Amino acid sequence: MRKEQFDITGMTCSACSSRVHKTVARLAGVADVSVNLLKNSMAVSFDDAVLSTDAIAAAVEKAGYGASLRGKSGPSSAPSSAPSSAKGGQPDAVLLELREMKRRLAVSLLFTVPLFYIAMGHMAGLPLPGFLLGPENALAYAFTQFLLAIPVIVVNGKYYRVGFKTLLSGAPNMDSLIAVGSGAAVVFGVYAIYGIGHALGRGDTATVHALAMNLYFESAAMILSLITLGKFFEARAKGRTSDAIARLMDLTPKTATVLRNGVEETILNEAVLVGDILIVKAGESIPVDGVITEGAAFVDESALTGESAPVEKQAGDAVTGATINKSGHFLMRAARVGDDTTLARIVRLVDEASSSKAPISRLADRISGIFVPVVILIAVAATATWLLLGHGLEFSLSIGISVLVISCPCALGLATPTAIMVGTGRGAESGILIKSAEAIETAQAVDTVVLDKTGTVTEGKPVVTDIAPADGVGEDALLAVAASLEKLSEHPLGEAVVQEAARRGLILEKTADFAQTPGQGIRGTIGGVWHFAGNSKMLDAQGIPLDDAARATAAAFAEDGKTALYFAREKSLLGVIAVADVMKKTSRRAVAALRAMGIEVIMLTGDNARTAAAVQRQAGIPRVRAEVLPADKEREIRLLREQGKTVAMVGDGINDAPALARADVGIAIGAGTDIAMESADIVLMKSDLLDAVTAVQLSKAVMRNIRQNLFWAFFYNIVGIPVAAGVFYGVWGLTLNPMIAAAAMSLSSVSVVSNALRLRLFTAKYADFSDNGPESGSGPVPESQSTTRSSTMKKIIRIDGMSCGHCTASVEKALRAVPGVTDAKADLASKTAAVEISGAVSDAALKAAVTDAGFSVAGIQ
Repeated sequence: MRKEQFDITGMTCSACSSRVHKTVARLAGVADVSVNLLKNSMAVSFDDAVLSTDAIAAAVEKAGYGASLRGKSGPSSAPSSAPSSAKGGQPDAVLLELREMKRRLAVSLLFTVPLFYIAMGHMAGLPLPGFLLGPENALAYAFTQFLLAIPVIVVNGKYYRVGFKTLLSGAPNMDSLIAVGSGAAVVFGVYAIYGIGHALGRGDTATVHALAMNLYFESAAMILSLITLGKFFEARAKGRTSDAIARLMDLTPKTATVLRNGVEETILNEAVLVGDILIVKAGESIPVDGVITEGAAFVDESALTGESAPVEKQAGDAVTGATINKSGHFLMRAARVGDDTTLARIVRLVDEASSSKAPISRLADRISGIFVPVVILIAVAATATWLLLGHGLEFSLSIGISVLVISCPCALGLATPTAIMVGTGRGAESGILIKSAEAIETAQAVDTVVLDKTGTVTEGKPVVTDIAPADGVGEDALLAVAASLEKLSEHPLGEAVVQEAARRGLILEKTADFAQTPGQGIRGTIGGVWHFAGNSKMLDAQGIPLDDAARATAAAFAEDGKTALYFAREKSLLGVIAVADVMKKTSRRAVAALRAMGIEVIMLTGDNARTAAAVQRQAGIPRVRAEVLPADKEREIRLLREQGKTVAMVGDGINDAPALARADVGIAIGAGTDIAMESADIVLMKSDLLDAVTAVQLSKAVMRNIRQNLFWAFFYNIVGIPVAAGVFYGVWGLTLNPMIAAAAMSLSSVSVVSNALRLRLFTAKYADFSDNGPESGSGPVPESQSTTRSSTMKKIIRIDGMSCGHCTASVEKALRAVPGVTDAKADLASKTAAVEISGAVSDAALKAAVTDAGFSVAGIQ
């Protein structure tokens, strides 16, 4: 099955897109077709053994529209399939459309203003030239208006060409309504000119005056001018809907510095090949995806991930194209170029999402398909009815023209795609890639969120959380011995110990006679003395005694879901180090935000029950299933859906692939550069669970916007058409002048697009929740505590000297003992303590409490 993108010309309303869709869908070999009115594009999946692209284009042209296969450029850092490329795609088309609209609008106004003055000025007592006054000059008066109307008709001839062509092909659209309405006014005006000439020849001044006052040339010109003005504003607003993609495309540098044969060359980005060695200096954007081979730098990845803090990169680390080297200098090997880069894939995903249709749009599509023919019938029926009721031709024709002009199928057609495009673009700016309009509609209805633990709620890699040395042994001494042993181990827990030692800048000793005992641990000699590392089985096997204090410490670690590693020298215990996959800083707040939205939160994990329970307490998750295999996760999702729940699964996109596929909405977290981009419905570029909350809230905002647009589009037509048809004329004398009808029609389209643009201002709102990281609690957060009470004050204390969980516990205990302190939470990562105070508590009292506990205060704010 082959999928291609086509550029479509000539579409002006949803009736047009519906016609194109039906035409292509009827072709043999077409599996799927999606027409986007907003971007004038069409995506077709078809069997190329049965159907060719030329045949598809020919079918569209036969239906009265233009179609061309979207061209493929050579390798570039931008996806050639993205119409919104800043290098020559949609923004250029938008600029051309705006330029053409400006020209048409300028010509229209240039002739419509004097035409309107001549036709209506005498009603306001404005002076007119003598040759246009009086019955004797009626023919000059009428013919002058006709001459002024001709340029307006000619410059807006597209309405007539497209309108009558589609009308004759049996698929009338909005242009047909404009063409028939304004054309009828012009034809009546020409008829009036002949009538005036005939009446003048007979000396019938009463007929001359009646015809001269009902020429309708000004109505035809004003209709065309107001429609063109509305189209101009609409085109300008539509161009802004793709700004997010255009800004992403602009991130890619146009050139790259490549090292070939030892010589630096500056080449076009499109010419970079896989395997090229590139030079990236401070302040430059990284041209393509690759791996650093030499040097180091701090890279700003905020444009793709939304993460504001620069990330340190060293030799061997992967870097992403379009991110910025803030400081440093490095060489990199190009790994993915052209359409394969992460940025290109992001733009392609956003473009495809904005081109897709939400299920809610099907109602508008069905109505649009029959809307224009029905409106034409209503206009004809209204005109005939008023004629039969004895009203004059001028009044009856005015009713028919108003009905044709006021009806607005384009408002219906723009209601959904504008909101989808702006919403997906806003998500992309926040590092949230929504892959289809259907995902948006489903995500807004989610009532259950299932979380994977590792890498989703937790960091996904073990770190040292606590160091408990034996009596007479210092923390750093224990850690140095532990890292000296573990550096030869390939176990991830041992790697965490080595990394902690490196972070502290400890010097490691050489280990000899290294050996590993499966199920127990490792051993080796340091300075000729045997050292051991492992679990309690290792100690038992070596006959090393374990006192009650050490057992209690290890049991406490295990209760918190941490793994206790024992270290010993000869026959004496050196201490215990706890290693754990710690909870992400924002996970607790994200869970609280989901629960505040009325969403049930469930965690599924393959870890043991004790570890799962510890994470449950820390994150405040009400329901947890432990020791669940990947296949069982899929079964749990299926059972939830069978209960009638709308389920979102949040996982890493690889281990959780079956569950992600089974869920109503699959959300891959922190997986912007891996297989998850292809497997999930929504991809979170950052590894931040709060972005899952943002995705749900954004989906709700988009769907709310679509419903608003559809409501006003339907309401406008339901009210406007009866008023224009004169339904209320007999009761209140209420009817509409064709010019007012044209202005109202233009306003409806512009208002729909403008309402969608409000989504650019979307910001996520979370429960006012004080998040203090993994140590912030031991149980689920009661709903009543999810907001901070106004009667308390919060202070942040910067503390030096905290290095483990025992340190944070000591600080918290000391601060809570201060009179007036209602709560204290210490955060090891940021070296701070958040203190809630009720009443008057001086900074001196807080500082004294911390100092007495054995730590120093760097500042209080």
